[in-house]
Amino acid sequence: MLPIIETSGQVFAERKLRELNETLEQQVITRTAELDRAWQLSQELLAVASPKGVIEAVNPMWTAVLGWERHELVGQPFMDFTHPDDLEPTLDAFASIFERPLVTPYENRYRHKDGSYRWFGWTGTFENGKVYASGRHITVEREQAEVLRQSQKMEAVGQLTGGLAHDFNNLLAGISGSLEMMQTRIQQGRFNDVERYMTVAQGASKRAAALTHRLLAFSRRQTLDPKPTDVTRLAMGMQEMIQRTVGPGIPVEVVGATTTWPALVDPPQLENALLNLCINARDAMPDGGSITIETANKWMDERAARQHDIPEGQYLSLSVTDTGTGMPPEVIARVFEPFFTTKPIGEGTGLGLSMIYGFAQQSEGQVRIYSEVGQGTTVCIYLPRHYGMVEDETVAERIADLPRSKDGETVLIVDDEPSVRMLITDIVEDLGCAAIEAGDSATGLKVLRSDVRIDLLVTDVGLPGGMNGRQMADAARVVRPDLKVLFITGYAENAVLGAGKLPLGMAVLTKPFAMDQMAARIRSMIEGAKEQARRA
Repeated sequence: MLPIIETSGQVFAERKLRELNETLEQQVITRTAELDRAWQLSQELLAVASPKGVIEAVNPMWTAVLGWERHELVGQPFMDFTHPDDLEPTLDAFASIFERPLVTPYENRYRHKDGSYRWFGWTGTFENGKVYASGRHITVEREQAEVLRQSQKMEAVGQLTGGLAHDFNNLLAGISGSLEMMQTRIQQGRFNDVERYMTVAQGASKRAAALTHRLLAFSRRQTLDPKPTDVTRLAMGMQEMIQRTVGPGIPVEVVGATTTWPALVDPPQLENALLNLCINARDAMPDGGSITIETANKWMDERAARQHDIPEGQYLSLSVTDTGTGMPPEVIARVFEPFFTTKPIGEGTGLGLSMIYGFAQQSEGQVRIYSEVGQGTTVCIYLPRHYGMVEDETVAERIADLPRSKDGETVLIVDDEPSVRMLITDIVEDLGCAAIEAGDSATGLKVLRSDVRIDLLVTDVGLPGGMNGRQMADAARVVRPDLKVLFITGYAENAVLGAGKLPLGMAVLTKPFAMDQMAARIRSMIEGAKEQARRA
């Protein structure tokens, strides 16, 4: 009887195995159908690719969203459909999948069959020799985010214009009121009060100029005139003025080694930035404290340069440290944003640090903030080292002592603003030179192409008449190759003036300028022309 029992047991086992296989087969079929249904119905782009990035399978959503049929995609590298600007970061994201799954969505653009592009957020993984990726269509989300950003930008612009109107109205009140009082006192014969009103008007105009410079620096459209600069000497030279500005209750110390490197930077703009930082430091110490200005040589290796977001190399650092209230991380993250300020309405435009950031970027440098609540703040400007000598400042000081000209030099002044032409003409004539005026580039070029003696061209950059000041000067140099040119500008793209790299014999002065500064620049350029002529 035992053989019969064993046979029955074997039959039972075989039947159970067969049933299990059929069940597993059905489970596989069901599971496969479910996966296929999910593949077909997914609202996201699904793809399988080889390790080389060749597409092996796509779901129907590719056709619905991008217009490509399956046979047009399979066998093609996915990079062929990627936006050119996204190629390098997309390759980096693809390479990272082989090390760890891409969980945080990576965003890039893929080309639609009609030639336009759509935005997608991708996740993916690498398993069993294949790359599996899922892309969510986010074009609408990005467009909505851009609309929101533009709305916030317009709101910020509204805040800016309101703040500027407030500041400029105060400044204009000081200027116009002082001029009216000067006129009244002159008519009354009370000349003793005139100088007081002149001082008020000049102070208000200088503050207005500083405000426009902050605007232009924030927009990175100010015209820089970089020169080899001893930043330590500049900071020490400003110590007394800064001390008067912040008041006697906040001592100001300047610390700098005598061997600091020079930097190629616009000195007046750097002075403006340093003064702004010290004023901010003063405002952060309502109960008093101290300010330390420090310069140092900094070598940025690859790691440090990456952290500071600047090229590797040697830099001169200028830092301002206060012992004030400090800033929490959420404020530090926003301080360089335009219009952001922690001051009450009417007490700040929110452009100070934006200006400094824009200036540092234009100077091919960087600015960083280090702060701790209750401990104080350090703001550090990094400027690229200049490999060269710094001119002795005494040379510039002797310019003011140059005598009046007696050789009949002639200066051509081209500006579409009559008041500016009048002022420069008076300066030129006070220097003993002859002045010729032109209100547009066409008239100016006609004079330059004539036989009239011209020793110096002083021209605005933005001119009517078919060409700007730089184009007019370049055209004039075709017939007058040694012509000296002084550009004056209140707003100009650096591209027009060569981003601070003007040809020999050309210089730039930013409006508004001090009259003695203009006189000194005109004298020095004319003397340079005379010296060049003697050598020839």
